[in-house]
Amino acid sequence: MSSAAAAPAAKSGPKWSESWREARALVYEHRRRLALGLGLLLVNRLCALVLPTSSKFLIDEVIGQGNAELLGPLALAGGIATLVQAATGYALSQVLGVAAQRAINDMRKAVQAHVGRLPVGYYDSTQTGVLISRIMTDAEGVRNLVGTGIVELFGGLVTAAIGVGVLLYLNWKLTLGILAVLALFGAAMARAFKVLRPLFRERGKIQGEITGRLNQTLGGVRVVKAYTAEKQEERTFQTAVDRLFDNIRRSMTGVSATTAVSIAIVGVIGVLLTWFGGRAILAGEMTMGEFVMYLVYIGLVVGPVVQIASIGTQITEAFAGLDRIREIRSVKAEDAGDEARESCPSVRGEIAFEDVSFEYEPGRPVLQDISLVAPAGTTTALVGSSGSGKSTLVSLVMAFHRPTRGRVLVDGRDLASLKLREWRSHLGVVLQESFLFDGTIAENVSFSRPDATREEIEAACRTARCDEFVERFEKGLDTVVGERGVKLSGGQRQRVAIARALLAKPRILILDEATSSLDSESEALIQAGLVALRSSCTSFVIAHRLSTIRAADQILVLEGGRIVERGAHAELYALGGRYRELHDRQHAFERERFVNPGEELAAS
Repeated sequence: MSSAAAAPAAKSGPKWSESWREARALVYEHRRRLALGLGLLLVNRLCALVLPTSSKFLIDEVIGQGNAELLGPLALAGGIATLVQAATGYALSQVLGVAAQRAINDMRKAVQAHVGRLPVGYYDSTQTGVLISRIMTDAEGVRNLVGTGIVELFGGLVTAAIGVGVLLYLNWKLTLGILAVLALFGAAMARAFKVLRPLFRERGKIQGEITGRLNQTLGGVRVVKAYTAEKQEERTFQTAVDRLFDNIRRSMTGVSATTAVSIAIVGVIGVLLTWFGGRAILAGEMTMGEFVMYLVYIGLVVGPVVQIASIGTQITEAFAGLDRIREIRSVKAEDAGDEARESCPSVRGEIAFEDVSFEYEPGRPVLQDISLVAPAGTTTALVGSSGSGKSTLVSLVMAFHRPTRGRVLVDGRDLASLKLREWRSHLGVVLQESFLFDGTIAENVSFSRPDATREEIEAACRTARCDEFVERFEKGLDTVVGERGVKLSGGQRQRVAIARALLAKPRILILDEATSSLDSESEALIQAGLVALRSSCTSFVIAHRLSTIRAADQILVLEGGRIVERGAHAELYALGGRYRELHDRQHAFERERFVNPGEELAAS
């Protein structure tokens, strides 16, 4: 997979046909509950027709002709219909409420699972807040598809259809006039939805960006305060929420306009009823009971039509959320096609690069024509100036990225042909930034092997020299480290990360400046444990201090994305090239710091 494949797909605008397809699949998945809900709603709406229909007989038969015998049956029918309507209304809320929440739950799980399997390159180019918004906020919209929204939409249409049939029977001329007005209302609603869809879509994007920036600001609060950047962050946040406000203002204007049109439609219908209805009664074309019944049925028709406007807005917002979710789910997962790849339940650990080149962006190579062999059980050290490609090289070993050209081989097999999850199960990683989760020290160490025993966790901590600071905590290994391990020092976090890698018992060990945050004494103690670990696996070490890699089996010197020197420490030092230059420069710096640390501190 090329680097381009790891980047997010280009924005091509909403694809409503694909969103419709996903919506249909979602509705089909929950079809049984929706069918039950629709049945309950129809019974509920039919019961709601009993009292309006009885009004005709009450006025014309009972009051107009004194037929008192009809009072009992009419009252009984109205009472039973009301009880059934109440019961079905309660059942409806329970059935559809549960269906909606289950759908939201399933959608969140599905989106999170997919996001977790996206390539590392996608995370590099997408804000965390945007991903959180997709998982948590956009999934909320599906309640309007599998909850009361879509069922009420169908129920409203059914009720309106029945009502129109009755109205045509009572007075077809008046009804046709009212339907013409409602048709204009429908056209106005279609126009409104076309305007509102992009606004709802844009709102989700803005909210994701705000969440992402806020997450960064709160997570980096120490940097913000250290540089007195509170005002700067305030301005950034205010600008973003002003954009959100502007979007919401325009959305509210659109929704308010639809509401105003709805009220105007009701007024026009009222005028038509007053004029033409009154004339029909005077002409003897309608009885008083029929006119009252007509009025009530008009409400049963207009009410659902107006409600459809509100439901339509909600469903439009749901479709916008579905479209955003579809975009992220259309990004190819890094383990896509894993079922067709070779299994690797065990590996010896020989790693080879064959003419490997890599680009994050087309035309800007980061690694060029890299060829190397790291025999199983050996240590390969990577040195070079910042930006020379060291971290990128080990990211290819971890399959975070795939070569743009060439192959990475594991025991003679192309890494791209191996099952990704199985391959990574053989890795142990200590990165330069030691990320810890908000949990206990023991939980963070056992993250690499959740089934590890307490004894194994303690043994890994001793090897990584975590016991030196753990013993000072009241709760020992059960001490909570805080978000990103904020309650521990940089060196302590690094030792926990090293213990985590030790516990994994890896066949391939990646150490990306793993001891950079440690003092010389702590580093010397941990190096003994790392040497023991490296003897049982293939190791790639990116070292800040060149003195720590003298025992490496091979040292690779990278500059400009190429290997310019390779060999053991002694031969590279004797060569007098780039490695010698880096070594002597660092040695002189450390000697100066040792002789006069005060000057160094002042200079820094």
